[in-house]
Amino acid sequence: MVSSGVGLFPTEPVGTMREYVRLAESLGYEHAWFGDSQNIWRESSVTMGAAAVGTSRIVLGTGVTNAVTRHRSLLASTWATLAEFTGGRVALGIGTGDSSLRTMGLSPLKLAELERAVAELRALFRGESVAERHSGQEFRLSYLAEPVHVPIYIAASAPRILRLAGRIADGVIVLVGTAPEFVASALATIEAGARESGRALSDLHIVLWTPTAIEDDSIAAKNLVRAHVSRVVIRPLPAPVDPALESVIDRIRQGYDYYQHMNPEAHHAGMVPDELVDLFALAGTPEECHARLKQIADLGVDQVSIVPFARQGEGRARTIRTFAEIAGR
Repeated sequence: MVSSGVGLFPTEPVGTMREYVRLAESLGYEHAWFGDSQNIWRESSVTMGAAAVGTSRIVLGTGVTNAVTRHRSLLASTWATLAEFTGGRVALGIGTGDSSLRTMGLSPLKLAELERAVAELRALFRGESVAERHSGQEFRLSYLAEPVHVPIYIAASAPRILRLAGRIADGVIVLVGTAPEFVASALATIEAGARESGRALSDLHIVLWTPTAIEDDSIAAKNLVRAHVSRVVIRPLPAPVDPALESVIDRIRQGYDYYQHMNPEAHHAGMVPDELVDLFALAGTPEECHARLKQIADLGVDQVSIVPFARQGEGRARTIRTFAEIAGR
């Protein structure tokens, strides 16, 4: 059975975010994933620490952090501490870096650098020393009494990073849309990477990440997720799209504003046609979303993690509840 997760960008006060997590846990969600983009959202590690209080089962993760704004030593210490505090209810989601870097004019990591960061984090979690990449000085987490287990998930959309994730990660946060052909293509690429390290696809935990809006009015729901869809299509796509959509995607890439990242009111949201929403989001009436969810469940993902969107002035709780209802049908 496919489990449910919820991706929460810290756009609201920490207390509100904590209530969303408590609600998600009460509804049976398995993971709560927090966006990490220090210039546009509240601090993810503080939010996760607060969310841990008053919850006992739900796993807390980042969706996702990076190893540029977060030094390896800081990442390792944050996650070792959170793992200790929560009894191991953690999942470190990491990527090459997106809005957290782009808002400052910095470039994402190369894939080889990401692979090195993952290896160094695992060494630090084992209590070993690693060399600081600029000074050469070795450092370690001196307070660890024993190794700590922190699963590392890689966020991936393009083929090369999907393959890398399959080869080295414990789990993959897959951001390729909801069209069955896109999801199937991504899973095949992950599986190819897994075989390179002597593993199978079943050895990884696969999380399908999707912007989600569920409304009685299908068009209203689609309008809420257009900004997030634009974020998906600015990256290399997992499979070809209709040639008629390629010029639209080019315009979105040229006009994307990272300071309006994921904001439903972003100007670039208006560039996204319904055809792209249908490929890259879970948006529509409850019946439409349930039908697409059934398609996804047959493809082999372990979890569908929604990024809930709601009308301006309305919190995300209703979307979190509604998705739990349709997922449980």
